[in-house]
Formats: sequence, C-alpha cells, structure tokens
Amino acid sequence: MADNLIQKKGESTWYVRLAVPADLQKAIGCKVRIQSLKTGLRKQAMDARLPYLTQWKAEFAVARTEAQIRKENWRPELAEWGSELDADTVSHFMEVTKRNSRKINELSPEETEDSEENNFAIMSAAANQLEAAGVIGVIDFLNESLARMPSNPLERVQHVAQVNREIMLKVIAADYGLTPLEVAEGQAIALDPTVLKPKSPITSARLKTYREFRESRGGAPKHIDQQVGKMERLSDFLKKEGLPLNFDTVDAWLKSLDRAPATLGQYLMAGTALWKWAMKYDAAWREEYKDKVNPFVAHELPQGGGSETAGKDREIYTRADTLKLHQAALDNGDKPLADLIALGWYTGARIEELCRLNRDSVITVDGIRCFDFPKSKSKASKRVVPIHPSLTTTIDRLCEETTDTFLIPTSSHDHYGKRSHAISKAFGRLRTTAGFSKLHVFHSFRHTVVTELIRADVPDALAKELVGHETGSVTHDVYSKGASTAQKLTAISKLPALKAELPIDVTTTC
Repeated sequence: MADNLIQKKGESTWYVRLAVPADLQKAIGCKVRIQSLKTGLRKQAMDARLPYLTQWKAEFAVARTEAQIRKENWRPELAEWGSELDADTVSHFMEVTKRNSRKINELSPEETEDSEENNFAIMSAAANQLEAAGVIGVIDFLNESLARMPSNPLERVQHVAQVNREIMLKVIAADYGLTPLEVAEGQAIALDPTVLKPKSPITSARLKTYREFRESRGGAPKHIDQQVGKMERLSDFLKKEGLPLNFDTVDAWLKSLDRAPATLGQYLMAGTALWKWAMKYDAAWREEYKDKVNPFVAHELPQGGGSETAGKDREIYTRADTLKLHQAALDNGDKPLADLIALGWYTGARIEELCRLNRDSVITVDGIRCFDFPKSKSKASKRVVPIHPSLTTTIDRLCEETTDTFLIPTSSHDHYGKRSHAISKAFGRLRTTAGFSKLHVFHSFRHTVVTELIRADVPDALAKELVGHETGSVTHDVYSKGASTAQKLTAISKLPALKAELPIDVTTTC
C-alpha cells in the first residue's frame, strides 16, 4: 500500500489510508486515518488522496512538535508538585504539634492515624482514577505502602510524604512517557525539588527560529546578530541564576550589565522585539505567557553614567586637525588612510560610502566630474556630488592605482560585508595616538562639512543634498529634482582646501 489507497471488501470505492505513528496515537486519538475518496477510478483516487495525506502529515508534524515542547515541561511540573508536597508535609507537622504540646515522637499512633488514614483514603480515590486513565500499578503500590505503615508518628508522616512522591512520579512518567533514564532523574527531583533550577525559555532552538524569521523579513544581518546576541546574554543570566523570565529578573539582569542608559534601552528593545514575535508566532510561548505582561517594558533606567561620551555631541575637525591626522597617517606609511581622511574632509560622506567608491563611481555630469553615491542609509543617501577641485589629483591617482576597482584599498572586511571595518579601526587608533578624544570620530567629518558649508552661506537644503540628508520639506524632498550640478560644484568648492594647489581641469575622467 505504498500509494496509501485501499478498497474495502465488497466495495469499488477507493479510500486513502495512513497509519498514525505509535508515539502520536494518543495525541491524534486513533491508530489510523482513513477517508473515502468517493470514486471507483484509481486514476482519480491517486489525485484525490494527496490533499488528505498532506493535511494528515501536517497534523502529525504539529502533534509531534507540541509533544516535544510539552515534554520539556515535565521537570518543572514535577519540581513544583514536589515543592507543594514539602510545604504540605511541614504544615502537617505543625498541625499535629499544635494539637498536642508534647514532642511529636511522644504521640501515640492513635493520635495521628486518623489524619494519615484520611490522606491514604484521598490517595486511594486518586489511584482508582489513575488506573482508569491507564496508569497501571498505582492501586497495588498504594495497598502495599499502606501495609508498611510505620507505628512511629514521625515516621508515619514521612512515609505518607514518600508515597505521595512515588505516586507523583508515576503520574508524571505515564503522562509524559518518560524513559527509564528520565524516571531516575525524576526520582532525584521528587526527593529534592531544589536540585532543578528554572530553565531559560529563551532556548537556542527558539532563537534560531527567531533569527530565521527576522532574516526572512529582510532584516539587516548586523542588527539581527546584535539583538539575538543580547537575548543570548539574557538567557545565560537566567540559567546561571536559576531564575524565571519576569519583570524582576529582567531588572536584575539590567543591573548586572553595568552599561550606559542608552545601551540598556537597546537591550530592552531587543527583548521586546523577541517577546512580540514569540507571542504572535510561538504557540508554546504564547500558552506559557498568555496571562503575563511584557517584562521588558516600564523599566526606569538610571540617569547619566555609562561611557564618558554618553550624551555628548561629537566634535568637529578643524582644518588644522585634519592636516595633523593626514600627516600622521603618511608618517605611519598608511597612504590609504591618508586618502580616506582627505575624502572625508572634502565630501562629508560616511566612511562605508567612501570605502565603496570605485572607478564606476566617478562619473561626469554636465561636464563636471562627480561622485555617484548609491543608496546606503536612506533615500537621500543616493546622490551625485561634484568632486572638490582640490581632490581631483588624488582621484586620478586612485583610479590608476586600484587593483580591484575600489578607490580605497582595504585589508579586509567583516562578515557583514562592510569594507570599512578594518580601516575604521585603524583610524580610531590613529586618532587616539594623535591625542584626539573619543568625541572625535570619522563621522565627525560630516559635522565638519555641514558646518563649513553653512558658514560659507550655502543654503540649508543644498548642504543637506550634498551630504545625503533629507530636508524635511515635502516641496524639496518629493517635488524638487534638486540643485544643478554647477550649483553643487560651486557649493562644494567653498570647503577650504587642505593645501594650496593649482587649479585642476574638472572635466578630466578616470
């Protein structure tokens, strides 16, 4: 029956039949799925059977997944049950002691047997229900335990508690289908529930599914890695401390991080992103936290603190600063870094934009040589910017010297494909050695260029167009085609030259 088709005796009608895997029969509620295809033609039956087989196999897959997820709950359920039993046992000791001022070891069996026999009566009724549900051997076990009831009052209380533990384990083992090895582990948990610490719900498998979801929605790899990494750190914290996921444990985690408020806010945003995804797409998570609020919201973050640059504006580079950095790079024998610094001064472009410039990025528009910057960060980042007259000699040289078409050679790039990774680190080291603060970063050149353009009376909209910022004006951003190439050349030429140079023919091409 490889095609899953059968005909019942005496019938011409075809049926589709699929055996339910043994481990799923209890969840599915039957041993076999069978459905009439309402046709006596085998060819039609072959086509008609497929939707049923697809649906049934999907049901099996869901049932198996739910069973696997559910089985993960047996340890915490057993530990919780055991903790309640411990509390009940202590309460029973207190109750017996309260009824009689003498030490419990001095009480007669008659003074405690009513309470213990009542407990056994309750357990006996439960045992009958368990036997009816398929948990075999509970009644025999209970009767044998009753026959071994000690006469010492203290031992009687302990004996009842132990019987309760054994029955509790039998129920869990039958309910979850535990293996012998898992039953042995369960005995240790039943005996001492504290040996089991809560497991983090932020499992590796769950984070893998979350990552795949984010990737399928076109998320930036670096952003996804950062958010998943933050949740991995939270999961490690919960596992190490043996804590559940709730507002208080998230608060404790944040305090353990010793990060700036802005950074802590990013951790909370990462947590909220995971929470929203799980509540919508993860059935097990949704069931576990259905009556819980998002533990990543409403936190009061500390004010101040963090890094020395937190909350401070970046500094700009003056012409003297830039000459100092440029010469320091040359003194170190790092000509690519010196060229990158010059490009930053004359364009105000982002470091990754500059590192992605290649021969094809140098174009001529209206007879004027320009950089063609593709879209990077926003719609406005796609722009054409005339090359500053003082930069043309450098661009000619870079076009001639390149071995891979890129104007700025880099030794390596990171696994996100960023070409600027290594040279950005080199610039940071150079800046520090040259005595500049952490408020001076490569991005400061953007601040410098905007400042210089404004001081040179370049209109605000044109300055923003040159550096790739949106103006915030519907008229300009939506309807205007922007300044002419000649207007942009006039504006960019107002940036001060780093060195006195002779005029260059701006129509030269790569």
